[in-house]
Amino acid sequence: MKQELKKYQIALDNREVTPPRRDEEKLKLRAIIWSGIISLILILIIIYTLPLTVLSFNGLLVYASIVSLVIFLFVLLFRYFSILIMAYLYITKYTVEEKEGYYPFVSIIVPVYNEGKVIRDSINSLLQLDYPTYEIIVVNDGSTDNTAEVAKELVGHQQGRNSLVKVSLINKPNGGKSKALNAGIQYSEGDFVLCMDGDSQLSTNCLKMGVRHFVDPEIGAVAGNVKVDNRKKFLTDLQALEYVEGLNMPRSAQGLVRAVNIIPGPIGIFRKKALSQAGFYSSDTFAEDADITLKILANGWKLVYEPNSIAFTEAPEKLHQLLKQRYRWTRGILQAIRKHKKHILNPTLNFSNTLILWGMFYEALVWPAMNIFANLFFIIVALFYGMSSLVFFWWLGIMVLDMMAAIYCIAAEKEAFRLVPYSIIYRLVFILMIDITKAMATVEEFLGIEMSWGKLERVGSGGTTQQAKKK
Repeated sequence: MKQELKKYQIALDNREVTPPRRDEEKLKLRAIIWSGIISLILILIIIYTLPLTVLSFNGLLVYASIVSLVIFLFVLLFRYFSILIMAYLYITKYTVEEKEGYYPFVSIIVPVYNEGKVIRDSINSLLQLDYPTYEIIVVNDGSTDNTAEVAKELVGHQQGRNSLVKVSLINKPNGGKSKALNAGIQYSEGDFVLCMDGDSQLSTNCLKMGVRHFVDPEIGAVAGNVKVDNRKKFLTDLQALEYVEGLNMPRSAQGLVRAVNIIPGPIGIFRKKALSQAGFYSSDTFAEDADITLKILANGWKLVYEPNSIAFTEAPEKLHQLLKQRYRWTRGILQAIRKHKKHILNPTLNFSNTLILWGMFYEALVWPAMNIFANLFFIIVALFYGMSSLVFFWWLGIMVLDMMAAIYCIAAEKEAFRLVPYSIIYRLVFILMIDITKAMATVEEFLGIEMSWGKLERVGSGGTTQQAKKK
């Protein structure tokens, strides 16, 4: 029997506060003035102190390079092993800790914009989730392709893995992902919501493994495990290793102290009360996932990581697409940090949040600058002052560290071992390229240069997903 489709109009609680528009010209002028002042001070320090040294200029540069190398390696080792040890402790605790089954009704929000190529596969994958009670809400954010038509065909009660699943469709004018998520959240019936991307495909036990954490009333959200779906290409395989080593390992470490700093866009499970207290998603940054996470943390909620709540996402296959994506991520994170700067400057508001923000500031701004400077400095020293062997061993040490981390992360997540050899060029080529992009994004963000959102052109894929979902 053909189901009758009912249409509703809903009033949204949109508490987004639009910040005052920045005076771009004034900000650029201020950045230029401060950069000039700092540069002048550094030049004066060099001119004043250089005659006081007993070393020649060449000797001073060689000794400075050695000291810089030692400091850089110390910071690198501390960062590596602190993250690695905390991640190991969390995974160890996770494997021996048992949580009772907890199966509340969950609303899955799927915001889509021009996802006609992948939306059907995404919804069909959601119908295969191994979970007793949930609904699916598709929010069409003013798509200009056939997304609305494809999604409309799926509306109604569809047969799921364990029961009938209600699939709803909300059509709204284009307003961005944040407003689309807000519309779905406020229409939803569950006390818990899973927010995802339109192209994400979830593992079958995703909800069952993630929702059980909410037995603890202090938990406000659960971060899932994001993996690259479209592999078997050089650039996407590098990103697959990056997601496992560069994103999921730090997220495991943060899970130990229940303070995950970014609930990823492809999969995040939230207590609706926490979202409501935070004022829902905001669209005044290019990283709405980082912003909502910081708002929830500021309200005192604990955030954890669930490695078995897996979402497969399509990664950029072309270099310019990848760099545009990381450019946007960096600017969005910096915007979110600036938006919450009062917590950076005043630890009495929420000390945990202050530590998280300083960590994000370091990872987004300080560490990329250190990495770029170290590579440039040591290459110059090697070329002009005969220290090529020292630089070679420095690079070799970093490569060994990356390989150790890659082997551990791939073993912990039962990933494909063929990703390990990519660690040879992971830090020295791939991450350096990403850090240069981050540095450019940082400069343009501080100068107030406008940017557009941009969107990855989807091609649709499912090889990795179909294999992993069966596990």
